Amino acid sequence: MTLSEEARERLADIVELQPTKNSELQERWGMDSGSEVHQYLESELKEHYYRDDNSLICATPEATTLIDGADSDRIQTVTVTPLQQAIVDVIAGPDEESQSVVAVLHALRDVGEDRETDEVRSALRSLADKGIVETIQKTVPTFRLAVARDELDIELAEE
Repeated sequence: MTLSEEARERLADIVELQPTKNSELQERWGMDSGSEVHQYLESELKEHYYRDDNSLICATPEATTLIDGADSDRIQTVTVTPLQQAIVDVIAGPDEESQSVVAVLHALRDVGEDRETDEVRSALRSLADKGIVETIQKTVPTFRLAVARDELDIELAEE
């Protein structure tokens, strides 16, 4: 999605001011209300911003790179929950193979975080909304025999 010059300038304001409030952007952009700011954000910059846990407006990492350039040394400050922090500590890095919710759940349990699957899924989605993790769409693994049944001699182990 290509941004207009105005949208790019306003995105730069968000990058500069983040985390910020509707009222700060309203003043900067000369708008009449916070509702007008919200409407602009949703219509023009929806893919480039998110609201943190305190409902403050922040630019996604991609938006920051778009404004500052790929070689930017800006460090993104993000407020996360303790569970989200634990996930950031154990999840695969940007150059590693992506993990399923269950794989992240097991990694968390390996470090002493005993959480429910739905909690982890929700935390991952929130981190994705914040641009901290990316969602890679893959199919669920499927399995089949690697050899013909008549080539197998199966023995049952005692339980």
